[in-house]
Amino acid sequence: MIASEPPARPTAALTRRGLFQLGAAGAALAATPLAAQSFGTGFTHGVASGEPSQASVLLWTRFVGSGESVLTWEVSDSMEFLSVVASGNAAASAESDWCAKGIASGLAPNRWYYYRFVAPDGSMSDVGRTRTLPAGGTDPFRMAIFSCSNFGFGYFNAYAHAAETNDADFAVHLGDYIYEYNRGRYPSAGDTAPGRVLYPENEIVALADYRLRYATYRADPDLRRIHQLLPMITIWDDHESANDSWKDGAENHQSDSEGEWEVRKAVALRAYREWMPVSDEVYASYEIGDLATLFRLDTRLEGREQPFNLARVLAGADSPEKAVAALTAFRTGEWASPGRTLLGMAQEGWLAQGLKNSRGSGKVWQVLAQQVVMGQLMTPPSLVEAVGDNVPDFARRRVMAAAMAGRAGLPSNMDAWDGYPAARERLLGAAREADANLVVLAGDSHNAWSFELSHAGEKAGVEFAVQSVSSPGLEAYLGSADPAGLARSLVSHNEGLKFADTSQRGYSLLELTQEKAVNEYRFTGGTRTRSSQVIATRRLESIAGSHSIAI
Repeated sequence: MIASEPPARPTAALTRRGLFQLGAAGAALAATPLAAQSFGTGFTHGVASGEPSQASVLLWTRFVGSGESVLTWEVSDSMEFLSVVASGNAAASAESDWCAKGIASGLAPNRWYYYRFVAPDGSMSDVGRTRTLPAGGTDPFRMAIFSCSNFGFGYFNAYAHAAETNDADFAVHLGDYIYEYNRGRYPSAGDTAPGRVLYPENEIVALADYRLRYATYRADPDLRRIHQLLPMITIWDDHESANDSWKDGAENHQSDSEGEWEVRKAVALRAYREWMPVSDEVYASYEIGDLATLFRLDTRLEGREQPFNLARVLAGADSPEKAVAALTAFRTGEWASPGRTLLGMAQEGWLAQGLKNSRGSGKVWQVLAQQVVMGQLMTPPSLVEAVGDNVPDFARRRVMAAAMAGRAGLPSNMDAWDGYPAARERLLGAAREADANLVVLAGDSHNAWSFELSHAGEKAGVEFAVQSVSSPGLEAYLGSADPAGLARSLVSHNEGLKFADTSQRGYSLLELTQEKAVNEYRFTGGTRTRSSQVIATRRLESIAGSHSIAI
């Protein structure tokens, strides 16, 4: 098991006493039911940091005043702020929903720092902890990986465990940080965890809606605390705008009643950039000493073409024979279209060049922080038998279509890289050409998957897809299936799939060294009650240059 204490380095790493000092505000907030809380005035949502480099970090807070307020931010190498090593100003106003950001530069590499904001009236924000990236040799380096945190389904116990364990250098969130649905839809009223009251009540469409949804999520004490303790690199997935979104639309957007998609997309991205510790760059890279390059990609809104829909492919097929014929024609036709893109050609070219540059500069690992599963995943026929009696009709139809697609040689999730096979081949081909040690991170599916990725019959990299923080996985639809048996069936049915878990929530810790990449899945169990406990772990590793996973 990966050690629970941070590695020894010349940094201002947090002591256990200090960790809980920084968490005190979050603990007090947790004691108050969300419905009784007011976002109020002054510093309402703590602090956060992101976009780390060797010499700089982006700092975030929210301060509600009577008008625009010019805040002062300060950075120190001690919690007591005995000396201030960087400072500057950031404006908070209604124009940005009172969110304020500043870039702290001139910092030393590979260092923990502490920061705070000071208001014109002398009041101070929480003290946050952040760190810069290493410039030279570093070994090991650890990142906590999160995805799919639906507020209504329960507590964010994965954030709580990561904060308390305190063994990561930074956090990465792969998207679905919020969900856009109206209260009572997903989750339903019956599935909503007690006390998890969602605001606004309606589906979020307007700018004010998105802002209030972020304010609700960011009032969660465990989310607030993980932001307070670690810099976070974040990317959006679909639910930050609307389900199954693409550059020109979304499954959960109806233009006749919700207005133009471009308007909704624009306000969704505006609120995201206001509330998150991010730059305005759609995609970016981060250099981790001589060890790795992390590429933050957008597979959702920048260049994605419209996802295919298997239900449309099967429309009118009133017999199994006609269904198989329709799916076969689709597999050899539209699905295999060579020009189809998920990233867009500009981002594809940027990434291909970045992979070459990273390897050329001596970096061992090339890590893709992106949203959707890249490994090929076919549905075994036995999955149909596992569908429970109480499963909704739409879910039953989806499982049936997936099983039928599998019989026709097609994957089932057309919203993932499986729906864009030519684009996947171009990316993996670029990784092979660059001689990259490719590690792909993915979220979106709510389940844990580990794949060996191949291109033209040759191994091309590995993928660690992380389970959700709180959103339900396959167990929600396949309640009668034994989780271990289902995982074995999926692994045996898919050649590249080496590990699967379809029933547990949590996060993962990825550790990189010069010799290997180690991913530890950490399973937190249920989400109906607040806890910082992990009930199980699973550790998988890939030796540099092997493009394979040791089980």
